[in-house]
Amino acid sequence: MRMLKSPPASFTSVVLTGMESSGKSALFRGLTGRAIGDEANFRGSTVVCRTCRLSDCPCEVVDTPGIRLADDSRSTREALAAAEQADVILLVARATHAEQEIELLLRQLDLSQKRTALAITFRDKAPEEIETLARHYRAALNVPVVLIDARRLDSEGRRAVLDAVGKASELPLKIPLIRAPAIPVINPARTVFERPFWGAALAILAMAAMFALPVYLAFLFASWAQPLVDGLAIAPIKAALAGLPALPAALLVGGYGVITLGWYSFLWAFPVVLLIGVSVALAEESGLKDRITAALDPHMRRIGLSGRDLIPVLSGFGCNVVAVFQSRSCSACTRKSCVSLIAFGSACSYQIGASLSIFGSAGHPGLFAPYLFALFVVGALHTRLWHGALDKQAAQPLTERAFLQAPSFRAVSWRLRSVLKQFLLQAMPVFLGICVAAALLEYFGVIGLLSQAVAPALSLLHLPGETAPGILFSILRKDGLLVLNQDDGAMLKSLSAGQIFLLVWLASSLTACLVTLWTIRRELGWREAAAVATRQVTTSIVSTGLLSLFIR
Repeated sequence: MRMLKSPPASFTSVVLTGMESSGKSALFRGLTGRAIGDEANFRGSTVVCRTCRLSDCPCEVVDTPGIRLADDSRSTREALAAAEQADVILLVARATHAEQEIELLLRQLDLSQKRTALAITFRDKAPEEIETLARHYRAALNVPVVLIDARRLDSEGRRAVLDAVGKASELPLKIPLIRAPAIPVINPARTVFERPFWGAALAILAMAAMFALPVYLAFLFASWAQPLVDGLAIAPIKAALAGLPALPAALLVGGYGVITLGWYSFLWAFPVVLLIGVSVALAEESGLKDRITAALDPHMRRIGLSGRDLIPVLSGFGCNVVAVFQSRSCSACTRKSCVSLIAFGSACSYQIGASLSIFGSAGHPGLFAPYLFALFVVGALHTRLWHGALDKQAAQPLTERAFLQAPSFRAVSWRLRSVLKQFLLQAMPVFLGICVAAALLEYFGVIGLLSQAVAPALSLLHLPGETAPGILFSILRKDGLLVLNQDDGAMLKSLSAGQIFLLVWLASSLTACLVTLWTIRRELGWREAAAVATRQVTTSIVSTGLLSLFIR
């Protein structure tokens, strides 16, 4: 387990501790201005402890994962460990369920002789009696209690929270039994999502729309922009650099050149990253994503997962690495299954952009929908076959409903800012590096030799040896598939629709990218990373072979 670094003696570590969906991440955002897009209204959104020092207060605020009772997830263990190291513990509980959550936290945590304060969130949804309950806990625990709306924390509310932290007092060695006055519990309204059959159907449709609409819009934009950029920018640049020596020309404007090929990644991946980022942020902030996972919980258990595990799986459509980290919120009995499905079936935004580009360049954009459907279905079968169904007693079922609410513009913008920063400063430089490597390998004849070596194996799948570079570079990074766009996609246009489908399927499913496998190694060890890779290669080759029997 990763331990938090102790802050300097002049700083006080303030650990936000509470149950899932209690508003800790929103409060962290309000206190620090640094949410990295994690101000989200969905269960298990925070899976690592994040810290930030305040500029106007000698405090280091620590955001922790939500605590689940009787849970063996790594995220819950990290939250409890962070609380043990805190100088001040700021208990965070929802006003709508304040009595139950506060009592559970007092029993679950070792708070004896800990400086403690209490923040009650969801004030905008609380019953009128919440003020009475706050006064009761101030008197019974002798600690400061503050009522706030964490999602819309203004300067006055922020000051009240920091004052409560400054006045935090130690709890006694033995916390007395507290008989809080009974107040109404405010439960979110029931919707179609809670109905046995129609809830699951609506959840699947909502989940599909969450990704299908932004992907379709991204495709329309890239299809419109590509010929314009080709004619107005790429062609003139190629003409201006035509007199370069052979090696620089290959690196810049050759078939795999940084300029001629590198811009494909930006054109096709950036709109996907942007629009999926907006879509997912809206679903999370509105509470829709939480309703989806709860509705699908009984059905997810048939493939070895719980509904809670669907959260990192869906996050994988943004970035597989982030999704693997989020799998810390899974129970120990389901985490390996969840990581396996992420590696196989969660098409990250870079993979989606690359696949769209290949299908579009080949003249078969309609193949993307069946490709994504096949990826989901085979991914589910892959998980069930290798890991089995989930025992009825394993992992806690999802029974609590999230509040459906209007998305916060601030939360969405912060999340989107993080996504775009990651794409521009991490994803694009890596792909440009792939372009340089591919250009060098082509210049020195390595790609030609490689294509000849694997041509016999690819011929069994009705694929030409020239497709080998795309498969090779997609192992390094999923958008490495874009190297097949060399020479304006001339080779792709020579393939049939069936060959294009098989090519994209094999390249994207053969293995997780190396960065994802390295992250799995860090989280679960070398043995599990090797097992994930081996199982995925097996499933990919078998499924590709079966598809090749029906596709020409």
